[in-house]
Amino acid sequence: MRKEEAEKRIEKLKKAINHYRYLYHALDKQEISDAALDSLKHELKQLEEQHPEFITPDSPTQRIGGEPLKEFKKIDHKVLMLSIEDIFSEKELENWQDYLKRLAPSAQLEYFTEFKIDGFAITLIYQNGVFTTGATRGNGRTGEDVTQNLKTIESIPLHLEIKKKLSDKNIENRLEKLIEKGKIEIRGEVYMNKVDFEKFNQQRIKRSLVPYSNPRNLAAGSIRQLDPKLAASRPLKFLAYDIVTDMGQKKHSEDHQILPALGFKTDPGRICKNMDRVVDFWRETAKKRETLLFQIDGIVITVDDNAIFRKLGVVGKSPRGIRAFKFSPKQATTKVLDIKVQLGRTGAVTPIAYLSPVEVEGVTITRATLHNEGEIKRLGIKIGDTVIIERAGDVIPAVAKTLPELRTGKEKEFHFPKACPVCGSKLRKPTGEAIWRCPNLKCPARKRENIYFFASKKAFDIEGLGPKIIDKLVDENLISGAVDLFELKEGDLIPLERFAEKSAKNLIEAIQKSKKISLIRFIYSLGIRYVGEETAISLAGYFGSIDKLKKASKEDLEKVPDIGEKVSESVYNWFQTKQNQKFINDLLRVGVKVEKPALYQTKGSGAKLKGKTFVLTGFLESMSRLEAERKVRLLGGHPSSSISKQTDYLLVGSEPGSKLEKAKKLGVKTINEKEFLEMIK
Repeated sequence: MRKEEAEKRIEKLKKAINHYRYLYHALDKQEISDAALDSLKHELKQLEEQHPEFITPDSPTQRIGGEPLKEFKKIDHKVLMLSIEDIFSEKELENWQDYLKRLAPSAQLEYFTEFKIDGFAITLIYQNGVFTTGATRGNGRTGEDVTQNLKTIESIPLHLEIKKKLSDKNIENRLEKLIEKGKIEIRGEVYMNKVDFEKFNQQRIKRSLVPYSNPRNLAAGSIRQLDPKLAASRPLKFLAYDIVTDMGQKKHSEDHQILPALGFKTDPGRICKNMDRVVDFWRETAKKRETLLFQIDGIVITVDDNAIFRKLGVVGKSPRGIRAFKFSPKQATTKVLDIKVQLGRTGAVTPIAYLSPVEVEGVTITRATLHNEGEIKRLGIKIGDTVIIERAGDVIPAVAKTLPELRTGKEKEFHFPKACPVCGSKLRKPTGEAIWRCPNLKCPARKRENIYFFASKKAFDIEGLGPKIIDKLVDENLISGAVDLFELKEGDLIPLERFAEKSAKNLIEAIQKSKKISLIRFIYSLGIRYVGEETAISLAGYFGSIDKLKKASKEDLEKVPDIGEKVSESVYNWFQTKQNQKFINDLLRVGVKVEKPALYQTKGSGAKLKGKTFVLTGFLESMSRLEAERKVRLLGGHPSSSISKQTDYLLVGSEPGSKLEKAKKLGVKTINEKEFLEMIK
């Protein structure tokens, strides 16, 4: 990025960040997620590091927090409540370590790691052992007096006493004297457990009130209520992580020994001798974060030696000797480099945003779906815009929000095409639908997508035949449709780049092996609109053979359980098309054998799992998630991705997620892999 462009981008980012920070800290409103705001701040910091001449005192990177609310009495912090700089990758962690070594080349660095709880930072002051003052961070120098609200939290002691002996007698003696006569300052986070948060929101919904978006917002809102009775009515908790007062501690880890001795809840954390151990702790924590009672968004890493920590000093808003190593966010901000349309096997034309690479949930994202023309209009998106993208689990990344305030004036409008960009056919949008489609069944792009689908895992499952190889076969005019795959010979493949005799032989064998296929997967592989795996099971179970399905009338199809008018019409129309009839006949001609699987028992008393809903969490040893779901369907059951009171069984594998806790709370029966295998035997 050129210097002039960087300067303009920095100014835009500063203005946007200040706007969202004001909404959140001053007005208690949140228009974008914490993860998205973190992403904007991270981009700003990196640009300022590259161009330090553009750093100004009013930059969000140079301030600590929002201004205090006027309704509260202001309190000056004798020791600044500094923020912690975020890092998002192992590379940035490595850079921080190199930075520390340059600043303290002779120091033997050890680190203390602890959970970064997603709560609301406060400080507590005890005078002669009695809790006298509690304040928010505010702008880091001046906070808000929320003492009366904090007094309602049971996990904050109103009077300090040493509840258990300390290993260091000097610290214990100093602590006793300060409790008797002196000042002790403790810092930590006000938070709410996930279960309490869900119950609280359920009560709000019953009273027709808007639920809170996350526990942190609720905790912050509760502490900033002017009426302490409101704070008292909410199940708030406090977790301490720092002692400001010098009691002779030589290491930060000693704070985590003193705090529980004083009756505070704290994270025991872990002392790490080197950065490899830090990364291990981060990965272990990431795996179990969903099973924790409270929300965390990363870990905090502190140089454990207090003398070295103080010597490293402070830069901007953060001490040099501490970092927050965040987990990959579900949202992030990036720029739209271009918008292009993509054609699907049913002719659906989907706009795709091509993005400047950004990491979301540990995955580098370069493209995101814009769904349809209506969504583009709703988002008001232009080429060159800064956008928020999101990704949850394995869901395809999508653009969640456009940030027009970051525009430079160089952005370009995107005009949705009127004709198919591949074959030129005029696009159609049926009444009541949101998606434009190419109606040409012979469109090269549609045919190519159909071959991808035909060879995929849930369909013919041809091992080693992915989109890149299919593209090569199509481009070399070796195939024009799925049927051609079964007529390929080894000699056709060997001349192609990267195809040796062995790889050619393996692919041909995989294609021939796939000729034997179950009726369910065969129906699914045809790519009929609205026919997914469960509908294929229903059709296969009702008709029993492809011949009977081919001859079925609309009335016959409407009699199939769980199939409505729209699906039955789509299936009927597909089989009435001469081109599709020829496709099936050609498949049978080249040797495809459609078989009904022996396990297939979705009807009658033999359907062992009939009517039962299963949810899976964790990893299975004997089969993949896809295979487990397929076996549930084949025995009349219903696999689901979300757990509820209607779930009959939660199948628990290794490294289970948050679904296990939810199942226990809802009283859903849990089974292990061995028990599941017994059920389907």
